[in-house]
Amino acid sequence: MFNTTLTIPMGCFTFTLPHNAASVSPSLFQSQNLLHSHPQCGALKPTLNKTELLLLLSSPHHHHHSTITKTKTFASGNGIQTETAVVVEEKPQLEEGSFQVSRGYPSPFGATARDGGVNFAIYSLNALSATLCLITLSDFQNNVVTEYIPLDPLINKTGDVWHVFLKGDFRDMLYGYKFDGKFSPREGHYYDSARILLDPYAKAVISRGEFGAVGPDHNCWPQMAGMVPSSDDDEYDWEGDLPLNYPQKDLIIYEMHVRGFTKHESSKTKFPGTYLGVVEKLDHLKELGVNCIELMPCHEFNELEYFGYNSVQGDYKVNFWGYSTVNFFSPMMRYSSAGIRNCGRDGVNEIKFLIKEAHRRGIEVIMDVVFNHTAEGNENGPIISFRGVDNSVYYMVAPKGEFYNYSGCGNTFNCNHPVVRQFIVDCLRYWATEMHVDGFRFDLASIMTRGSSLCDGVNVFGAPVEGDILTIGTPLASPPLIDLISNDPILRGVKLIAEAWDAGGLYQVGAFPHWGTWSEWNGKYRDTVRQFIKGTDGFAGAFAECLCGSPNIYQGGGKPWNSINFVCAHDGFTLADLVTYNNKHNLSNGENNNDGENHNNSWNCGQEGEFAIISVKKLRKRQMRNFFLSLMVSQGVPMIYMGDEYGHTKEGNNNTYCHDNYLNYFRWDKKEESSSDFFRFCRLMTKFRQECESLGLDDFPTSDRLQWHGHFPGKPDWSETSRFVAFTMVDSAKGELYIAFNTSHLPFTITLPERPGYRWEPLVDTSKHAPYDFLTPDLPGRDIAIQQYAQFLDANQYPMLSYSSIILFCTPDENA
Repeated sequence: MFNTTLTIPMGCFTFTLPHNAASVSPSLFQSQNLLHSHPQCGALKPTLNKTELLLLLSSPHHHHHSTITKTKTFASGNGIQTETAVVVEEKPQLEEGSFQVSRGYPSPFGATARDGGVNFAIYSLNALSATLCLITLSDFQNNVVTEYIPLDPLINKTGDVWHVFLKGDFRDMLYGYKFDGKFSPREGHYYDSARILLDPYAKAVISRGEFGAVGPDHNCWPQMAGMVPSSDDDEYDWEGDLPLNYPQKDLIIYEMHVRGFTKHESSKTKFPGTYLGVVEKLDHLKELGVNCIELMPCHEFNELEYFGYNSVQGDYKVNFWGYSTVNFFSPMMRYSSAGIRNCGRDGVNEIKFLIKEAHRRGIEVIMDVVFNHTAEGNENGPIISFRGVDNSVYYMVAPKGEFYNYSGCGNTFNCNHPVVRQFIVDCLRYWATEMHVDGFRFDLASIMTRGSSLCDGVNVFGAPVEGDILTIGTPLASPPLIDLISNDPILRGVKLIAEAWDAGGLYQVGAFPHWGTWSEWNGKYRDTVRQFIKGTDGFAGAFAECLCGSPNIYQGGGKPWNSINFVCAHDGFTLADLVTYNNKHNLSNGENNNDGENHNNSWNCGQEGEFAIISVKKLRKRQMRNFFLSLMVSQGVPMIYMGDEYGHTKEGNNNTYCHDNYLNYFRWDKKEESSSDFFRFCRLMTKFRQECESLGLDDFPTSDRLQWHGHFPGKPDWSETSRFVAFTMVDSAKGELYIAFNTSHLPFTITLPERPGYRWEPLVDTSKHAPYDFLTPDLPGRDIAIQQYAQFLDANQYPMLSYSSIILFCTPDENA
């Protein structure tokens, strides 16, 4: 033990503690002459209690020379008294490989390289002690802690923040923390000093190096640790990369899974299933006409969270989708080709490279973030990070410690707690500024509007509220977190998209508090379009609202771009399965087909499954074109799901969360097959949308621009039995468009609006075989195809087959 002397003058008392005082029992304070009477008043009662003395006595003795003075002024019978505690420690001679340790700084949180060393700061309200654990990469792989740095609560704590500053050799160095305190689930505390915890602010998380690799003894929860930054770290070369800042109304979003996009052998990429693999295939998205990709969760998660043998499929179930976050600052390391090499720095640089290369091609990048819950689950879940750091702060817990479960995943992040909401904002700012992402889609975002465990009038509003009956989880009209994000000077400049519902029954589509900056996944659009296109009665008027950007939902202060329109997403049927299956077929999940949504609003076009007669297959392709066309001609922001552009099938499985196989892999061979003529249709439709000024309006269309029609001009049919919707749209780039949908099982001939001096010319007809479903100017035989309609068009008419949609445009009539 290093020689240490503590001299503590305290008003009327002076304590002098010998160098070995840390071993002195509190019962020996007086017998060991640790208490001396004051020469003037002769009093003997100390003004420090035993707990405070123990904290002093337990201070670590490996610090370098420092003098810490703590002063407390109070009133007593003798007037104003002052307590001053002075701790003097001698600087020891450091052995080679040791660290120079000093007090450190309480901000910023996390591990930060500065002043030739690294500052560590972490918040914990209820911990009684904290220890920083430093681990070399080689020791980490052997489950050995290289060095423990105990933190002195008098020196290394400010408020509720533990901190320390170190200088030394941080090459290949990782870190974690040990906290001690109550282990009392009934009080919401899960402190366990035996566990090494992950810093919530760690910028790179290291665990296993390879996706899906099970550890020794079938261990699926390996130790995790954060990367220690170094002042020697090279600054990433962004090569002048700047935000693209597209207006939201101009976006065409593509929902993508990083691993699934290139993992299939047909991708023929050098690094399949990785960020670099996506870079190799970005040109495909450019060709499709996408200008924004929405990455399914790329924050660090444990893909082996519910690892187990699937006897039905003959393989192993994994957490493929990733909606179970372990750390929100670190990218998913096993999506990088580098794995744990260089303590994760190379992995961080790979996702930066993906974002930079996407921007180079004119494609924005949005992150799907899951701030509604974490991978730690309910009371039976693992203690990894947040739970061991301060469970009652980070999670929404009931008065007796039970976990609220508005996420359906065991726990609920305590989003509107002051510390947690600042954590979320810090994280979003990091990804926007350091990682250059263009926006965020918030999974189960309605949870972020619920009252926290610390929710009362004083906490939320700064003063008691008359009649305040807020309880934990109550939906708030003005949730502090949403307010903070919406008005943040950095975040209000990025895209913010809410999945405006949660698993607790809160549904806020059209009612999510947006402060003029948020958009929403429009689930009502999805359901309405599916119903109308498959020919369900009673949806003509609702479908017309969808085409206009859902003004029935958003017109009260909103805009069309508040609506993210989609027909399919990762959760549910793919577009091809939507027209192939009436029922879900989830047996391959090993849950007896009990999982997944039962109400899919799908139609198999007459036969269940992929094997069907030719007429059914043709109708299915027609319906896929109808769905895609409706998406591209609707006001609002269209979103395409990965693989739908060539007709990817998941064999009727509408909940493929657990499959690391062909069900979730993009099939590049299918995209290249001649049968994937659907890809041509999709890319031409996206290009058409981008060329039309009228299909991405800033505001809802009015009668000056849009007119509704029925089988005859100006006579729309909004009756319950109507299956026909048509409209004309004035477009400054294309002149005027006529767009119509016939979702009846009957064909008929429609009459077109009269336009003297002009004639209608066909552009799109989903009832036609490719390539005549979209008549491009350079299409061989285009004139012949148009001539086939001449007799109808001369009479200002057009024949529409059942389950078809068309786009016509006005051109000057040379024969007029």
